[in-house]
Amino acid sequence: MKAFRTLFKTELKLSLRGMDMFIFAICMPVIVMVILGIIYGSRPAFEGAGYTFLQQSFGAVATIAICAGGVMGLPLVVSDYRHKKILKRFKVTPINPALILAVHVAVYALYSVLSLLLVYGTAAAFFGYQLRGSWLQFLGAYFLVMLSMFSIGLLVGGVAPDIKAASVLASILYFPMLIFSGATLPYEVMPSALQKASDLLPLTQGIKLLKAVSLGLPVNGVLLPVVLMIILAIICIGAAISFFRWE
Repeated sequence: MKAFRTLFKTELKLSLRGMDMFIFAICMPVIVMVILGIIYGSRPAFEGAGYTFLQQSFGAVATIAICAGGVMGLPLVVSDYRHKKILKRFKVTPINPALILAVHVAVYALYSVLSLLLVYGTAAAFFGYQLRGSWLQFLGAYFLVMLSMFSIGLLVGGVAPDIKAASVLASILYFPMLIFSGATLPYEVMPSALQKASDLLPLTQGIKLLKAVSLGLPVNGVLLPVVLMIILAIICIGAAISFFRWE
């Protein structure tokens, strides 16, 4: 645990110096929430809805940090550490290289949790947001989505031959999910054809799950997203373990 804490503090400081995660995981979700609050305010999600558009969008905005850390940040830092022989050097020390991966997962998980708190605080303080569902269910769904997105990042970072390939693969996954899954551009305002296409993105299914639990809707109505998130995590983690390249 001492080694973990030491590495965690070091990697967190390095991450903050880079500013990328601070901008995309901390600042960006808050800005999106403010924009949605200003545009839609307390407007009903649709005619006759018992909840507002903002209440419907909270779960989606909360995934921006997960997407930034898991799909973009994690694969890039893993591939960069492999390229710089950092993972290889750890093999000749008492510290297991897998500890490096665990530390980075913890760092990006911290960003995600802080982002969730800031997004909720902003929505509650300035736009009167209230979670209609169970916080326990919401947090369970949030960490399930986090697990599935982080598993994608571990897989990409683990098998990409170099940092350029990891950057290309991460970008191909990150930007479509950020824009078209409903995290920034609300799913409900998309044309039906675009909605059908976005349903193919794994983050879209995660956002549907978070919307349901945040609105207090029956969970059995989103069993498919739950199953898909679990299957995705199992497949990606299994593949990452099997094909991970330390050198």
